[in-house]
Amino acid sequence: MTEFKDSDREIHQFRMRLTVLIALVFICFGLLVARVVWLQVLHHDQYAAQAEDNRIALVPIVPNRGLIVDRNGVVLARNYSAYTLELTPSKLQANMESVIDELAKLVQIEPRDRRRFKRLLEESRSFASVPLRTRLTDDEVARFTAQRFRFPGVEVQARLFRQYPMGEVASHVIGYIGRINQKEADALEEGDDAANYNGTDHMGKEGVEKRYERQLHGQTGYEQVERSAGGRAIRTLRRTAPTPGSNLILSIDIELQKIAEEAFGDQRGALVAIEPATGDVLAYVSRPGFDPNLFVDGIDSQSWNELNTSLDKPLMNRPLSGTYPPGSTFKPFMSLAALEMGFRRPQDAIRDPGFFMLGGHRFNDDKPGGHGIVNMYHSIAHSCDTYYYQLSNEMGIDNISKFMREFGFGQPTGIDLDYEKTGVLPSKEWKAERFKRNPAAQKWVGGDTISVAIGQGFNNYTMLQLAHATAILANNGVVMKPHLVKMIEDGATRERTLTVPKETRRLAMKPEHIAFIKDAMAGVIREGTGQKAFAGALYTAGGKTGTAQVIGLRGKKYNANAIDERHRDNALFTVFAPAEQPRIALAMVVENAGFGGAIAAPIARKVLDYAILGKRPAPPAEPKKAERPVTVKKTAPAPAQAPAPAPAPVTAPLQTASAPAVTRTE
Repeated sequence: MTEFKDSDREIHQFRMRLTVLIALVFICFGLLVARVVWLQVLHHDQYAAQAEDNRIALVPIVPNRGLIVDRNGVVLARNYSAYTLELTPSKLQANMESVIDELAKLVQIEPRDRRRFKRLLEESRSFASVPLRTRLTDDEVARFTAQRFRFPGVEVQARLFRQYPMGEVASHVIGYIGRINQKEADALEEGDDAANYNGTDHMGKEGVEKRYERQLHGQTGYEQVERSAGGRAIRTLRRTAPTPGSNLILSIDIELQKIAEEAFGDQRGALVAIEPATGDVLAYVSRPGFDPNLFVDGIDSQSWNELNTSLDKPLMNRPLSGTYPPGSTFKPFMSLAALEMGFRRPQDAIRDPGFFMLGGHRFNDDKPGGHGIVNMYHSIAHSCDTYYYQLSNEMGIDNISKFMREFGFGQPTGIDLDYEKTGVLPSKEWKAERFKRNPAAQKWVGGDTISVAIGQGFNNYTMLQLAHATAILANNGVVMKPHLVKMIEDGATRERTLTVPKETRRLAMKPEHIAFIKDAMAGVIREGTGQKAFAGALYTAGGKTGTAQVIGLRGKKYNANAIDERHRDNALFTVFAPAEQPRIALAMVVENAGFGGAIAAPIARKVLDYAILGKRPAPPAEPKKAERPVTVKKTAPAPAQAPAPAPAPVTAPLQTASAPAVTRTE
């Protein structure tokens, strides 16, 4: 049976399919038109800007970091350019360790480089590049460049590096720079400084590098670069030059600094020397020091552990953060307080039997048998403890604390470094707060005041504070803010600005009282406990020796050889010179070294000899070897001279409850 096609039905189906197809075409075309309207009309500005951004890249131009020089123009921190091999973790296409192993076949990578890289990796953001090797040679750059296609996420970058040509010298003053970590990057974002740090990986971490980061960094510049769709730079459209960072001109005399540091030898301690008339810090010593160059590339873990775990604490900024009892260097200020408050006149004298009794307790002087008849001059020149025991008992702690505050004890000096400690200027209020969890120890007792009078007890100050107070005294009561940066030189205009242009204030004290105290301190050098160290000096000086206990002996006799070296007394010394018109005032401590007159004063003498006379210490003489035997004629022996008696150790008596033991002073 023959089937006939239904032509009408087929035509109808064809027309339906054609209609659907045409509808789909129109729908697709409508969607396309709608998308075009969406992109080209409704969001034209947004996508035009994105297209422009893709075509034009803003490339940051990192400014040159400002130089740091000493007061005479000697460069202490500078910049140099070098190539760095850097990895960006987010762009690596293989295991990081395997990438480093392959790179090691082209570029020398030491275990130290790997340790430093891991440390920096922990501190960095995943999208930031991290240096694996710095200071690549030209050959290493060429070898890597030839194989660069094998290492996506690895680049060779030309970077500016910081260098500290003096190494350890003045390291705690200058500080160092290091890579910006996540915490610091967040702080920059919050402070609206992030844009100025585009392209910058480093910032100041310690010292004046940190305190003056804004001035040293400068202003980042930019280049508008047109690039192809493939990202290749075609041409530079516009360039905004960076503004170089300002240069810092320190008040430090680096030659004086070297002499002061060398004078300490292997001993631990701190020294601050100030120009009284200006507040310029001429020398700032913290021993031992460290090499700031270790931190520039990112210090490796081994070096960091050595510095961080050393018992000598080389990273500790001792003049700023180390606090010490001042010992007998406190006595001139006690005498000045007595004069100003009317508790003593210069001619008033006491009879010193070698001890002072208070509440049934015996407070010994450092000289057995006492000093005899002692006036104020003698009490300073020969460091009589008994004089100050009696004086402080009459004055009371409130008067002492109020007066010492005027000289900056227990107060921040405001020096241009971060993390300055205030120390402890004891008072009744301080003790009540300090022992608030122990009510029985809160009450201020007479023994507390006795200890404070000779610079022991609760007294605790930085060498910076003690040097500042000595400078105020030497400057006749005129207070100048101590500072390490003398001037800031604008990176663009070279205009210089003083950081401390004028005095802070003047203390309301009688000139004749200050003159008397200064003369008594000159007596320390002429005839007293500092005489031996300054014998033959071609200038006059006023000073005060001091010895301060580190641990309480609980009634036992002090014997340096019988106790651990780190528990021995600290040696202190304060001095200004020339006495008639002081140009330098300093305070120093040598930790666990013994008597200030024997240990600290000779170091200060070397510093003053150079500061006043330009005289450098003589190098140590090498022992001469005899070329042939020498016949020595026997002669009558010369009369032996009795050595000067050493200060006798005294037994620190038991005191009233909660009072620290009174100990040896000079």
